[in-house]
Amino acid sequence: MGIISWIVLGLLAGATAKILLPGRDPGGFIGTTLIGIAGAFIGGWISARFLDRPIADHFFDGATWLAAIGGSLVLLVAYRILFGHSRR
Repeated sequence: MGIISWIVLGLLAGATAKILLPGRDPGGFIGTTLIGIAGAFIGGWISARFLDRPIADHFFDGATWLAAIGGSLVLLVAYRILFGHSRR
């Protein structure tokens, strides 16, 4: 997959992660989108490097999507923990 495919996959993975984990994010739509793109890259890298599951060259591969969504969820949770609004 090319870089454009990974960006599109990241956008969709970020939107899916936002649907699975609703709530207010400090960065809004732009922050969630960037987290989705970064999560797609990180999830794909972790899947290929540590889980011995190379990322397929096909855009519609289920394992690629799961890795991207999983990476997005992890980054979204970490982002909320680090930069979330504190309750006063």
